[in-house]
Amino acid sequence: MASASAHPLHQIAESPTHRLLLKQWLKEQDLISRRISLKESRMDSVRKEIAFLYCFFFILHSLSLLVLFSSSSHDPASVGCKRMWVPSVASLLCSLSVLWALRYKGDTEASIKKLLEREREDELILARCLDELKRKGLEFDLMKEVDALRRAKTLRVEAKGTSGSKKKWDFMSIILVLVSFGVLVMIRFVLCN
Repeated sequence: MASASAHPLHQIAESPTHRLLLKQWLKEQDLISRRISLKESRMDSVRKEIAFLYCFFFILHSLSLLVLFSSSSHDPASVGCKRMWVPSVASLLCSLSVLWALRYKGDTEASIKKLLEREREDELILARCLDELKRKGLEFDLMKEVDALRRAKTLRVEAKGTSGSKKKWDFMSIILVLVSFGVLVMIRFVLCN
């Protein structure tokens, strides 16, 4: 019986402060895991919206070229060439609005990713403290360990890894702008030839 009461979990059950701390940390761990799952689902929905915007961008330009090509076969070349600025401006405005939406969603994804990484770090730190409490029992020094947990949360150094995602979005923006200008050249070619 003496060996059973010496087990750290039995010691925690007998001590009201350690038992309360264990309950609070288990609740905190559950809350953190719920926040992580919410952020992951939010990140998935943002990525789906980004994919939809890419598809919309290319479908929009494909349909506009298709409509212009079919309408240019009915009109003489001189009339269509004089009114070329209307579809060009419409195409450019649509391209810029889709590009802005993509940049906005990309920034949203980057901020959610940063928050998700922070939540995962918090979950890892809390799991370590819980394991330490369960392992040590009454030998767990509340002041020292809780202060170490607070210090680990406050002294967290942000990694400067956001430049890679910015480079990716800048590269995609350049490609989409080039595609937009290519569509403008195609509009001129379709309407004037």
